Amino acid sequence: MRRHAEDAGLDGAIIVNTCAVTSEAVRTARQTIRRAARDNPDAPVIVTGCAAQIDAQMFADMPEVTRVIGNHEKMQAETWKPVDLLGGTEKVRVNDIMSIEETAGHLIDGMDGRARAYIQVQNGCDHRCTFCIIPYGRGNSRSVPAGEVVNMVRRLVETGHYEVVLTGVDLTSWGSDLPNQPQLGNLVQRILKLVPELQQLRISSIDAIEMDEALFEVMGDPRVAPFMHLSLQHGDNLILKRMKRRHNRDDAIELAARLRSIRPDIALGADIIAGFPTETEEAFQNSLALIEDCNIAFLHAFPYSPRPGTPAERMPQLEKSVIKERAARLRAVGANALEKHLDSYVGRQVDVLIEKGTSGRLPDFTPVHLDDFEAAEAGRPARARIIEHDKTRLKAVTP
Repeated sequence: MRRHAEDAGLDGAIIVNTCAVTSEAVRTARQTIRRAARDNPDAPVIVTGCAAQIDAQMFADMPEVTRVIGNHEKMQAETWKPVDLLGGTEKVRVNDIMSIEETAGHLIDGMDGRARAYIQVQNGCDHRCTFCIIPYGRGNSRSVPAGEVVNMVRRLVETGHYEVVLTGVDLTSWGSDLPNQPQLGNLVQRILKLVPELQQLRISSIDAIEMDEALFEVMGDPRVAPFMHLSLQHGDNLILKRMKRRHNRDDAIELAARLRSIRPDIALGADIIAGFPTETEEAFQNSLALIEDCNIAFLHAFPYSPRPGTPAERMPQLEKSVIKERAARLRAVGANALEKHLDSYVGRQVDVLIEKGTSGRLPDFTPVHLDDFEAAEAGRPARARIIEHDKTRLKAVTP
């Protein structure tokens, strides 16, 4: 979007790319728009992203907004022509996202820095979890063909990137809309085979029930980062059923154990929602226990947020104070789990991928502050010794 706007001569425009995953995200987007317009009274304000796709008129009704464009339109260069974008009376340009069948082209050589680059190989989602509004912002699942992905990875390696991250809205559904329906594990195997110069490949968030056998197999490859973020959402079977998830508690525990048996050095992250409608204290305790049962190191804890138009919005809701209190308890358990994970590294020598300045990450994505690495080269690994941590990141010095 930045490149399209610059090419069109819109250097002074403000682009707000909104999120719709929670009501708080939408509220924050509206605040950001008002603040940006107040601080830059002469700049056009262009609003896009998932919240704009789902409720374009709400943003169009804001006097601060110049134009609202959809998730498909934002990736098309012609959308950003000033005469079309800023002129005329059309304030909303948002297509029916469910009608979109292709994935947008991505400018992969515009990534900042050389530590890692992200390739969106899949977009949209065919599932309809009862709490989730995202399919209505991103559309149905669609995949980037494997050949295009391999070419993008190769270009990134040629421009000096050490690590490539594969991303998607529902990453493990990659390939379901392609000829012969290849699976994500096949794509990963193909990348590793055809781009041998790639140092590290990382898989982003996946659905806990959709890992294919080829993906399990390739997780043992040392060039695949020992990290996996699992979309678990809850630890109670009844709540999982009411969420319309396709796994149960035992499936999650079994998956974590299998990943650890294949890759003993793996670190796991997870998303868990607190305060889902009808959640009892007993059900919530199952979520707390799941963090230890799966040995989760990086927890993303979310207070449940009703999204208009979702089935969960019509279910019996918990009091906001209860949701807030349970989310706080969930975060506290997550913080303890992270501290335990960090403890395991103190005293060890490790390889840190330098990101910028004195910041870096281990292969399992653990953040590291490099205490005496002022001359370290960004985008390359450096040997370090872990001496302590501050409960959120490790502190390292030269060996």
